[in-house]
Amino acid sequence: MAQLSERLNRLSPSETLAMSQKSSELKAQGIDIINMSVGEPDFNTPDHIKEAAKKAVDDNFSRYSPVAGYPALRNAIVAKLKNENGLDYTAAQISCANGAKQSVCNTVMALVNAGDEVIIPAPYWVSYPEMVKLADGTPVTIPAGIEQDFKITPAQLEAAITPKTKLLILCSPSNPTGSVYSKEELAGLAAVLAKHPQVYVIADEIYEHINYIGKHESIAQFEEVRDRVVIVNGVSKAYAMTGWRIGFIAGPEWIVKAVNKLQGQYTSGPCSVSQKAAEAAYTGTQAPVEEMRQAFERRRDLIVKLAKEIPGFEVNVPQGAFYLFPKCSSYFGKSCDGRTINNAADLAMYLLEVGHVACVGGGAFGAPECIRMSYATSDENIIEAMRRIKEALAKLH
Repeated sequence: MAQLSERLNRLSPSETLAMSQKSSELKAQGIDIINMSVGEPDFNTPDHIKEAAKKAVDDNFSRYSPVAGYPALRNAIVAKLKNENGLDYTAAQISCANGAKQSVCNTVMALVNAGDEVIIPAPYWVSYPEMVKLADGTPVTIPAGIEQDFKITPAQLEAAITPKTKLLILCSPSNPTGSVYSKEELAGLAAVLAKHPQVYVIADEIYEHINYIGKHESIAQFEEVRDRVVIVNGVSKAYAMTGWRIGFIAGPEWIVKAVNKLQGQYTSGPCSVSQKAAEAAYTGTQAPVEEMRQAFERRRDLIVKLAKEIPGFEVNVPQGAFYLFPKCSSYFGKSCDGRTINNAADLAMYLLEVGHVACVGGGAFGAPECIRMSYATSDENIIEAMRRIKEALAKLH
């Protein structure tokens, strides 16, 4: 490892991808694994979007696009932000990337200097702290447990801000918890940020449409912080387009220009055909989005009901996304057949190898007392997975 860069050696491998890999290996051995480790919809991309992609191929959208994406796509995003979110942006304030993941990373890279602190509420998506490390920044986590629905308070935010704070990364609806910040809660955070003009916000809203409380609220709506907010979103989750790799940022033009400069040297514009598909996603019928949302809501109700029947699980009711994040520390220290569960990673591995259900230990998300299970799978799979988990946990003493 000595030859690798320090930058790379600082990074942790993605635990979600590792669990997915491990479950694939067991599947290859003929073991029936129910995979609840990955964060992607189990639906297919809607037909009208696929048709737009086929047409784009026939129409020879096969050349480089502008670095920030085609004007038509950026204008479709401007219209989406206006119509759905009541926010005013111009096409020059939008930059498209190879997935929302790159959009987050681009923004971190464009804003963070060595030694800058980046506030990340925990539980967090596994990649946030790693991206901050990549930019030589210092991740500062604010723990928010199940008793506060995994959401930070204004007082917690205020206490975490120092003269070195550069950025807050806020994800709502949240991966891994499914928690959603209300307008009032966001207003409280915005009031704190208003007092600290050096702090910028990345608002990761990729799960916007998988929402069970009626309306998505964005922190970008508050005038006092708006010119410091970078919204990140994309087509992956709402339109079941994870593999198409289209995300975007919407924010102050000077930040967008900086991101375009970075991306111009790094990847250039995202896939041309995927951009035409994404344009159709934003401009076409939104009926499939609502159909999928309803299916996820039904599954949410099912998995919460079944999880509450498992002794030793502490469960809250997620308001968005498609994850359940039960607290399971009551099992730590218990054993079965000479195997002791010391932490959530052990528990996830035990559930995989003994229960044949793939989940992810909460340690990777900054919540070592929990595990993450994705319910982006069929009702039958959810029922069977929870039966297996209950049975496997009952063996621990």
